Amino acid sequence: MRIIVAAFYFAAGILHLSSPAGFILIVPSFVPWPAQVVWLTGLCEIAGATGLFIPHLRKAAGWGLALYAVAVFPANINHALNHIDVGALPNSWRYHIPRFALQPVLVWWALYCSGAIEWPWKSQKS
Repeated sequence: MRIIVAAFYFAAGILHLSSPAGFILIVPSFVPWPAQVVWLTGLCEIAGATGLFIPHLRKAAGWGLALYAVAVFPANINHALNHIDVGALPNSWRYHIPRFALQPVLVWWALYCSGAIEWPWKSQKS
């Protein structure tokens, strides 16, 4: 699970840095300096993904990625409610509703695979 979530966030981070235009479009208007925020979020994704493989940083990386997923949720809402066309992504509720539903899963996944939480499966430690 850790490899999958790290690969997802690492790839997303690279995409934020290499093709920021679509991400900049969905940044809500109340967020200052959208281009810089997109650049910073790309770095955060890469750092979090990398941190998942460094044992003494793993839990912090999990918490960081979980908080990141919460922090970018307003951009997803802005994307959906304002019908912003970003090219490759569908601009329909058939895309946005599953995306919204998966956001809590991304939060949990980052926490679980980092060892920050064990819910719902507790390990059998003696």
